[in-house]
Amino acid sequence: MLLRRTFVFLSATFPEFLCPLESPVGSLQKCEGLSKRIKPLTSLITTSSIPYNNANYHSIRPLNHLLISCSSLWHLKCIHALILTRGTHCSLLLSTKLVALACELSPTMDYAQTLFDRVHQKDVFIWNTLIRGYANMGPCQKAIILYRSMHHSGLLPDNYTFPFVIRSCAVISAVKEGVEVHCNIVKSGFDVDVFVQSSLVSMYSQAGDIINMEKVFSLMGARNIVSWTAMVAGYVQNGLYEQGIGVFKKMICSKAQPNAVTLASILPACAGLEFLNLGEMIHAYGIKVGVDSDTSLTNSLIALYGKCGHLDTSRALFDGMFVKNLVSWNAMIAAYEQNNIGRLAIKLFRRMLCERVEYDHITLVSVISACSSLGALGTGKWLHQLVKKRELETNVSVSNALIDMYAKCGSIELAEDVFEKLPGKTVVSWTSIILALAYHGRATDALKFFSTMKEEGVRPNSLTFTAVLSACRHAGLVDEGRKHFESMINDYSIVPRIEQFASMVDLHGRAGRLTEAYRFIEMMPVQADASVWGALLGSCRTYDNFELAELVAEKLFKLDPQDVTSYVMMSHVYTNAGRSEDVSRLRNLMRERELKKLPGHSVVEANCRLHRFLVDSKPRHSWPTV
Repeated sequence: MLLRRTFVFLSATFPEFLCPLESPVGSLQKCEGLSKRIKPLTSLITTSSIPYNNANYHSIRPLNHLLISCSSLWHLKCIHALILTRGTHCSLLLSTKLVALACELSPTMDYAQTLFDRVHQKDVFIWNTLIRGYANMGPCQKAIILYRSMHHSGLLPDNYTFPFVIRSCAVISAVKEGVEVHCNIVKSGFDVDVFVQSSLVSMYSQAGDIINMEKVFSLMGARNIVSWTAMVAGYVQNGLYEQGIGVFKKMICSKAQPNAVTLASILPACAGLEFLNLGEMIHAYGIKVGVDSDTSLTNSLIALYGKCGHLDTSRALFDGMFVKNLVSWNAMIAAYEQNNIGRLAIKLFRRMLCERVEYDHITLVSVISACSSLGALGTGKWLHQLVKKRELETNVSVSNALIDMYAKCGSIELAEDVFEKLPGKTVVSWTSIILALAYHGRATDALKFFSTMKEEGVRPNSLTFTAVLSACRHAGLVDEGRKHFESMINDYSIVPRIEQFASMVDLHGRAGRLTEAYRFIEMMPVQADASVWGALLGSCRTYDNFELAELVAEKLFKLDPQDVTSYVMMSHVYTNAGRSEDVSRLRNLMRERELKKLPGHSVVEANCRLHRFLVDSKPRHSWPTV
């Protein structure tokens, strides 16, 4: 009867707290089952209002124990109903626990917010509980609003409040609000708290503010593993891999013991710099301390080995995971795509769909890029349909991948269509379409897009100029290319990268200006690498410049003696010059160095399947269909 009266009262007074009931009888039966666990409560709880104090603590203790054991939203609402009918809802302790459980068990924050709003005299603990809930569940903007409301109510935040507010600022990139909170932290004297400081390090790192990140870290009196990890992750997330590894080494020297989160944070730096040995040492340490089964750590290891070309190790780690999350699948698919094994990337994505694993925009970018390298237009169009289904057409990364895929698969019109439909065109979007048009020999259109981009106030970056130079070299526009190269340096203060130097060499070489190309290399402020000399050697072969080709080849053989392409190109130069003895000498040199030219192959897509054909392949039964 107690539970029946409870639900009558609850439905009349607080209808928003009730879940839709399957049937009154079934619902009450569930609650009667719960009531068997709380028989002592009816004698301990009176109908009067019981605010929390030491005298009545024993009256609410059974309810407190019941809340501790609560594991479902349904049970929570049953307990809440019981509290309401007996007047114990005035207990601040019970109200705080109700809000905490509502944040944890409810799919939204509405229930927790309603519980919070009905508490008249709030303390810092209940404010912290709701702020933490919004920081974890979202929207994070609400956590910041609550923090300000707490200030206005006269209550001062404590060292538990600030980390959640700071994290909320970081998630939504609210830099201005984050700086405001930092000022309040200093005024409140919590700037010496290690957890508050660690949160500030993370916030500034996510905002890309390295100076303030370093400043906060340098002012730390005592550093724990959380603060060290935050600093390592801060550098790595901003692409400062060497600095991240430096901090990691200092942490080891300070005798701090890295945990799974620390190890997972430093591994992307090892991958970015291709420091395989360091990555393997970290992997071994993880096994030694027993954290190698951590999902985040394993995901980082998959990415590391994939980036370093050790795909067998990546796949062994992936297959050995007991629990795979979305990041695990994304890491393995990206590993295949980065190593130009697009066929396996697509195959793994199809398996992912069969296992009903939810994919995201990161998954799609990797698989679409795999289609680009294979020229798999049909599969690419199918992926485009998945993009539309998920309403990800406005995602810049996905749209850029689609533009690149359609361009490389020969459908430049579809690439332009994707670009035109993109609402917020970033510099990456403009660069993608300029490069796509350049690939298709439409240099004039590419340069028009570049002009339009600047007119719309989008500032070109280094990659944009690489795309523009590519358009110029495909069309033989030497003077136009020079103009843009000089503009990049003088008007935009962009320091040329090696790929821009290689483009300029190729630009002159394709136009037959081999001497100018060689002089350009000699005047470069940085040492030319194999890509620069390789561009010139290709032009020497085209224009049968035997003398210059020998000079360039000598430099290439010293720079990269294992690159078979240089030997093959020089062999063609000797063949065209009628130098059969030199051709034989080069072939013998290749045998001595165990260099083999990979056979040419083609990939043909038919009936949504990819078929690979090598040169001189024997006919197969499926060829007529293909």
